Amino acid sequence: MITVFGSINVDLVARVAALPGPGETVLAPDYTVVAGGKGANQAVAAARAGANTHMIGCVGRDGFAEIALATMRECAIDLSAVVAVAEPTACAMIGVDTAGANQIIVASGANRQLRAAQLDDGLLGPDTTLVLQLEVDPAETWAVITRAKASGARVILNTAPAAPVPPDVAASCDILVMNEIEAVMLAETSGHGGGDDPVAAARALGHAWGVTIVVTLGADGAWAFEPHAAWRIGALEVEAVDSTAAGDAFVGVLAAALDGGGPFAEALGRASVAGGLACETAGAQPSLPERAAIDAALSRLAPAESL
Repeated sequence: MITVFGSINVDLVARVAALPGPGETVLAPDYTVVAGGKGANQAVAAARAGANTHMIGCVGRDGFAEIALATMRECAIDLSAVVAVAEPTACAMIGVDTAGANQIIVASGANRQLRAAQLDDGLLGPDTTLVLQLEVDPAETWAVITRAKASGARVILNTAPAAPVPPDVAASCDILVMNEIEAVMLAETSGHGGGDDPVAAARALGHAWGVTIVVTLGADGAWAFEPHAAWRIGALEVEAVDSTAAGDAFVGVLAAALDGGGPFAEALGRASVAGGLACETAGAQPSLPERAAIDAALSRLAPAESL
């Protein structure tokens, strides 16, 4: 069972010829409104990969709430622990250029009201994989990780967006997933930095915290450092349209594969394929692949290499 504790957003997505610089205004022909939020995206990714998934989060009492929840309902994700609060549903404003690169501003709104108490102890335990991110109140996230650790659950923390993580919290996780910017920042803020090499940063964090660290590198694939092993996985070759939810696809599918009992190296491969496939479609949740699509594309990517 997958339990996701985290953010639920709507995304306002505008496609532009080039992303704006400081003080610059660019025009887009139109925009789309789709469901998003790192927590909700990862829940959808896990559910589409075949996992029984529960979402813990908050939305507002507004017109955006139903949009934010619609895809999760379609995926049969359990939403019984999603609470409607007075603050507006969170909204992400996303610009995407012709190469698929993006800029994102998130107005947190209802996500700020998510509390650890919303997560029932029945959704934690040795048969649970708990997935978290850093788009909600950090204190509530740390409290949930502490409870999950005590329950025997597998804990996967996606350290996005980039923010410091207390060493005791990091050591209570089983897996931390980060991109190259987050890896370098975490290594620096925790006193384990030594430059701008994200792979070296991830290796140092894994050694310091005694947990598995996965660093994603976009088109260069990903590296993973377990306490007693290291892996490298390539990236699926795709024609990128929008990379917005690629990281969330990676995290959700990694969690689903491990929750299903798959070996770590195999889970890395499925996650990398999912991240690549997510770049082929515009929008966050519309881009998250079904299990059949991941299965069909696996032969296009070499297995993870043990280092």
